[in-house]
This record gives sequence, C-alpha cells and structure tokens, in this order.
Amino acid sequence: MNALLTTLDASVAVARVVFLVSAVIATAVCIIDWAVRTRRISPFSGVARFFRSSIDPLMAPIERRIVRRGGIPSNAPWWALAAVVVLGIIVIWLLGFVRGQVTAVAFAAGAGTRGIVRLIVGWVFGLLQLALFARVIASWVGASPARWWVRWSYTLTEPMLRPLRQFIPPVGGMLDITPIVAYFILLLLSGLVLNAL
Repeated sequence: MNALLTTLDASVAVARVVFLVSAVIATAVCIIDWAVRTRRISPFSGVARFFRSSIDPLMAPIERRIVRRGGIPSNAPWWALAAVVVLGIIVIWLLGFVRGQVTAVAFAAGAGTRGIVRLIVGWVFGLLQLALFARVIASWVGASPARWWVRWSYTLTEPMLRPLRQFIPPVGGMLDITPIVAYFILLLLSGLVLNAL
C-alpha cells in the first residue's frame, strides 16, 4: 500500500510540473497567436506565417465553436489557454482524489467491517453531493437535463429535490435554491450517520 501511495504522490508531483510548464508554454503561444489574430504583429512577418500555418489549424475547432455561439474568433487562444488550465486542475485533482480514496480504503480495511460500512456510506453521501454540484454547474452553463453527462445527476438528485420544492419556493420567482438546501442537508445527515456508525 505504501508503494502505491508513493507512486500516486510522485504522479501528482510530476503532473503539477508538467501542467505548470504546459500552462506557461500555452500562455506564450496564446499571447502570440492573439497578437497575430488582432494584427498587433504584422500579418506578413515570419512569426505570423508560422502561427497561421502551424497553430491556427490547432485552434480551428475552438474557433468554430466560438463563432457558432456568437463569439469573436480572435478569442480562440484565450479559450484554448483556459482549457489547458482547467484540464490541468482536473487531472491534478483527480490524482489527489484517487490518492485520498486509496488511503481511505486502506484505513477502512484496517478497521474491519465497521470501517468498510463507514467508507461505503461516505461514498454514497459523496456521490449525492457530487450529483448536486454537477446539476448546479449544468444549470449555470445551460446544459439540457437530457444530455448524457448531466442525466445521471438529475436521476440521483430529483428524488431529493422534488419534496423540497414543495416547501421552498424559488427565490425571486426564478432562482431554485433547493440544491443548496439539499447539499447542506446531506452534509448534516452524513455527519450524523457517520458518527453513529
């Protein structure tokens, strides 16, 4: 188990360095590409020709999505940079999460049946809280509840939220705060249940 934790720690350290270097390089590339696109660098220079032939084809999918949503094509480099940063944060968080779960499984296995039951109950509450969080984020970005990456969160959370909506009206007639209330109820319940076990 210690070897696995050491490997995960090393993976997190390597991922941090790799994504930091990637973010620095992506920042430099995006600044230059943005300067070429906005004509702050002469479109006839060697740098501009290189970026148009090498970097712009990589930015084309991002640019198409921006244009479809009514955005400005010259902002494609900034969206690409945001994607690199968000991807780095997600990968580093996932590696840390896996390390934490490996540690929790090892601790639960050492505590016997009671530890395993506590771990499973903690996972159930954690999954429900994650589903609420995903549902809120999906509503912010305007994702349809029928989308495959959102549907699971609605399936898990709707049985909790439907009864709450009968007692908690939308704030200002529009803002549904039942996911926030449900999240705090889950926090309270998880603490009570885990302390009882």
